[in-house]
Amino acid sequence: MSKLARGSFLILIGNIIFRVGGSIYRILMALLLGSAAYGVLTATLPFQGVFQILAAGGLPPAIAKYISQYTALEEEDLVRQTVYTSLKIMIFLGLFFGLIMVFFVAPSYAFWAGKPEILLPLQAVGLITPFSVIVGAFRGTFQGVYKMEYILYTRAVEQIFMILFATALVIIGLSVFGAVLGSVIGFAASAVVSIIIFKKYMWKYIPQPSKDFIFPLKKELALAKQLVTFSIPVTITALAEMAIYSVCTIIMYKFLASTAVGYFGAADPIARLPLMISTSIATTILPASAAAFSTKNKGLLSHYVSQAYKYGMILVIPMCIGIAMFAKPIMSVIYFAKLDFTLGSTALIILVIGMTFYSLFVISSSIIQGIGNPRIPMYVLIGGTIIAAILGWFMIPIYGIEGGALATTIATFVMMVPILIITFKMTKVTPPYLFFGKLVLASAIMALFILLLPQNTIGLVIGIVICPIIYLIILILLKTFTQEDISGIRRFSNKFGPLSSLINKVLDIMERFT
Repeated sequence: MSKLARGSFLILIGNIIFRVGGSIYRILMALLLGSAAYGVLTATLPFQGVFQILAAGGLPPAIAKYISQYTALEEEDLVRQTVYTSLKIMIFLGLFFGLIMVFFVAPSYAFWAGKPEILLPLQAVGLITPFSVIVGAFRGTFQGVYKMEYILYTRAVEQIFMILFATALVIIGLSVFGAVLGSVIGFAASAVVSIIIFKKYMWKYIPQPSKDFIFPLKKELALAKQLVTFSIPVTITALAEMAIYSVCTIIMYKFLASTAVGYFGAADPIARLPLMISTSIATTILPASAAAFSTKNKGLLSHYVSQAYKYGMILVIPMCIGIAMFAKPIMSVIYFAKLDFTLGSTALIILVIGMTFYSLFVISSSIIQGIGNPRIPMYVLIGGTIIAAILGWFMIPIYGIEGGALATTIATFVMMVPILIITFKMTKVTPPYLFFGKLVLASAIMALFILLLPQNTIGLVIGIVICPIIYLIILILLKTFTQEDISGIRRFSNKFGPLSSLINKVLDIMERFT
């Protein structure tokens, strides 16, 4: 469990950097570009994600799985060969899909939407893929050997360069095109850092091949087939995952004005903030469950699964409730210089409710992928994407951006139900009903307190300070935490610097109620 907890903690920091950095980028772009131009940028972002996934070919999760598996089985030669073979595949895919984006997809979408102003920004997206595949390959390698801190470093570099250069390029007058070029530069810098880290530090974890090691072309093709076979359903899953929160944005750009799309784009990154919790757990649980499953350690697998849900939902549920109930004050504080963006607050309420459902899906999906069944979440996601697209096509022209948000939330709920049932059935783990019940009760009491607060900046500040305390007190009174939970938190309390003594005092109080 220490491996899972440590990995989740580091990936949590990385996801915070990614989410906060991404949110800073989008907020700055919204403030600098204005609602209409920001609507154009919002419409380009789904394509950026889709083509990064296509270029990587779903190989980062495959790299993580097989490196973790071969390490557990002590097949050291195959560990290193997996990295090299994957890089060859991904570089080819990056160049191929970059060209497809520039010369085919960008012109086609601009024509379909009837908005030629999006053409140049979309073509700039094609420049990202060659760099993103390199970053993806090395991050998959770092994940496979549980060196999550290296993922953290590359994400930090990516976000810093992206924000700085995008801001500068927009200020000098390149508008949406400059905002996308900032992302290109961010991925290029991250790729350079990934290569440096791999060459300088990874020899400790990725051993050199033995002197008599020979890997002929036939074997490499077999390994490539194995990686691609695993990656295809993962790629489709990742595409469907991207589509769940992107398909309605793509549809919106055809039916609505760019200004309205900009309002939706302003709400979207705030709604996705809870994902920094669930994806942290999901990223770590994949190789952990793969290693436990490959060594047939059913007890450890059961423990991983149960704790993954607990660690995730204890933070996601109250976070989603808090964002939903303070939607307008949050948007008015963030977009203080462009208060018209608060027109997206209703969409934010709807979207963040769906994020609770989607967070449960994300964790379940990684568990199922880790135990070697990547097609199951793929099928569920494809179904959810189809539902979101159909509902969005009919609801967006009638209800505007709120219709797109509602279509997305309904789709995430439909996806959550079957994936939870399948996960617990396949892993033979009993769902922690009592634990979840206590979380819901504590969150409901916290929500009642929020209703007493004014819906303005003062109320928001009071809520941020008081609500976590109320939530924690209720959880303690309900005896939600076990001795194992407290011991796990205490092991990491020294990482919080000056707060360590305060955390330990709180843990002492919690122990009295276990």
